[in-house]
Amino acid sequence: MNLPEPQTGTHPGGAGAQGRPGSPLEPPSADPAPQDDPGAAGEPDAVAWRYARRGPADRYSPLQPDVWLTLQERQRAIVRLFAALGWHDLSQRRLVEVGCGTGGNLLEMLRLGFDPAHLEGVELLPQRLALARRVLPSALALHEGDASAWLRRDGSADVVLQSTLFSSLLDAGFQQRLAQAMWETVRPGGGVLWYDFTVDNPRNRDVRGVPPARIAALFPQGRLRWQRLTLAPPLGRVVARWHPAAWTALNTLPWLRTHVLAWVHKA
Repeated sequence: MNLPEPQTGTHPGGAGAQGRPGSPLEPPSADPAPQDDPGAAGEPDAVAWRYARRGPADRYSPLQPDVWLTLQERQRAIVRLFAALGWHDLSQRRLVEVGCGTGGNLLEMLRLGFDPAHLEGVELLPQRLALARRVLPSALALHEGDASAWLRRDGSADVVLQSTLFSSLLDAGFQQRLAQAMWETVRPGGGVLWYDFTVDNPRNRDVRGVPPARIAALFPQGRLRWQRLTLAPPLGRVVARWHPAAWTALNTLPWLRTHVLAWVHKA
């Protein structure tokens, strides 16, 4: 199965992913935190502050039934995408993940057949990067810092991946700068692989949904195609504990899916 045909960026958004805590439909943790958001000091500092406010990420562990159902659904969609692109051997493809967190997505890419020497990740938060370094092979390059400054912009990557990073970026200008850096890193014929949620939650001011129209605006030169994934996490968490089949059944209803998997092709 292929992704749906390209859809226009004006399509409205619908109803957290691996390595990135924070569902769009749930409030942030009430753990002690600084009193003032340092957003004025720069978006990277503000992102670090927002993550410091969040509680333990056990809710997003793959051992939770709704999480492994979500991960499996996304893995199948990515495999279908690569097959639709004619990429049946990934060992020579180059991929860079922006906001690689603790390395879960890069581990997935290794299992799909990417060579570790052709994978790279960049992560802002040193404690998360340290965890990634513990589980990923040494041949896989990991970098600490602001991805908008680190990316080489040399058009060498077949894929630049982001997973639930942009929904944590509340500064529109910083979003655009990072998107431009990602686009310049992609080679012609490659693209940006995007997984993120599309809806706001008034109870969680630390995240903001990114609908398809915004993705199209961030990459105006790209050819956007996307599909809805992921049963709304608060609902999915309840029904998956009852029975996985109930999660699957409800996930057939597009208006209950809160995320999109998108491919922004660079001609």
